[in-house]
Amino acid sequence: MQKIFEQSPQRYVRIGGALYLLIILLGLFGETISRGTIVFPGDAKATAEAIGASRMLWAGGIVGDLLMQLLDLPVIVVFYLLLKRVNAGLNLTATFTNLIQTAVLAANKLTLILPLLLLSGADYLAAVPSEQLHALAYLSINLHAYGFAVGLIFFGVACLLRGFLIYQSGYFPKILGLMQAFAGLCYLVNSLALILAPSFAAQLVPGIFLPILLGELALALWMLIKGINLQKWSGQAN
Repeated sequence: MQKIFEQSPQRYVRIGGALYLLIILLGLFGETISRGTIVFPGDAKATAEAIGASRMLWAGGIVGDLLMQLLDLPVIVVFYLLLKRVNAGLNLTATFTNLIQTAVLAANKLTLILPLLLLSGADYLAAVPSEQLHALAYLSINLHAYGFAVGLIFFGVACLLRGFLIYQSGYFPKILGLMQAFAGLCYLVNSLALILAPSFAAQLVPGIFLPILLGELALALWMLIKGINLQKWSGQAN
């Protein structure tokens, strides 16, 4: 795979950029459209009713998230092959932490499937009062937010390391490395704040996600449109 990549790195970098951009779009769909229009903070009943009225939209967000995790894998491979020659040890660490993040987020989708089961109206749930079902569904949605934060701790570390590698590589603009590293720092701050000080974390949103979006979007678009500096890439190989 390394030899195939090195024969035509630009093609694979652009494919990686396109997939990275799709991951960003799917993430925005899940958080702002699927769950953002259905979850009513602090109101379990309204949220349950919204899920019941928009089951396909809720399920579509879950499928989009799972597709996002699947697309993570080829993007991780592209970054691994691309940054291996900069610092093999740090690159391998970034790769493994990114894989852990993907596994955690994929497993975390079960917390979004549970509300569909609890609110399905199945016969075996008839003995449970609707208020309790609503509360359990809302609790599961809250648990998803914490599972998401745990996964993003690992992704934050991966972004920090990749930001450093991109900065050092020479075949990307250094500003992209700085933006990626800062995005990783924002991921870490937001996730740790949610776990350690939820009230403080609520004050960070949505502002803390702006540098994250800009950093990841800039890198994805650069990979898709510009690719890498082949002269610097070839120079490092020699």
